Amino acid sequence: MGWKFLFTQWLRHHALQIAIFLAVLFHVSGALGILYSDKANWFIQNTPLNLGLMAVLLWCMQAYKQRSAYLFLLLAFVTGMLVEIIGVNTGYLFGIYTYGQVLGPKILGVPLLIGMNWWVTVVICGLVTKQLYHWVQQKRGESNAPLQGWQRWVLIFDGAFLATLFDALMEPVAQQLGFWQWQQGIIPWYNYFCWFVVSAFLLYFYHRWQHAQSNYFAFHLLIIQSLFFLTLRLFYP
Repeated sequence: MGWKFLFTQWLRHHALQIAIFLAVLFHVSGALGILYSDKANWFIQNTPLNLGLMAVLLWCMQAYKQRSAYLFLLLAFVTGMLVEIIGVNTGYLFGIYTYGQVLGPKILGVPLLIGMNWWVTVVICGLVTKQLYHWVQQKRGESNAPLQGWQRWVLIFDGAFLATLFDALMEPVAQQLGFWQWQQGIIPWYNYFCWFVVSAFLLYFYHRWQHAQSNYFAFHLLIIQSLFFLTLRLFYP
């Protein structure tokens, strides 16, 4: 056996630990750099690198990449871009806001990274709620049976609620860092309503299409990103 084969086997065996390490490294470095470094602006400007890497890791750690996974990636990206374009250019969705220059290239005022971030957020919240649901099933001694209709709707609601909570945690920090700016600096409640509705729409297709799927990195990424934004909310000037 060659060294390439052994390295590939080692990489596969330790993939989750490597992904978690990279996520922790980038988020801890980013938080410390923004809070305590004289190069804070450099760390902020490199946010796209962080978000892009997390999206790649999440995709790579997905156990099953059926055709539905690719279709959902496309649906989430296109939906996220469309609703954000409508929001930015009309104010009819989310409220009146504009994107800054931090998140990279834009289409009609919306960074391409935002479409990818919709996919990341919805997948994370969908996976976490589904994994927690199956964990509760196992604790109750129930079989890991396919989701019934009402169970799917519960997961859609819970996932959309979790995605909205994550957005509520992130919004003030994102505005401070210049990712986007709300009119008069006030985040409207309508933004969270739209977040819930759009997330629920995407989660409906997520649970309908992606039947055989697991991704233990998703839970860790949700915790890491939540702690990152919570830390900045508490300590950023």
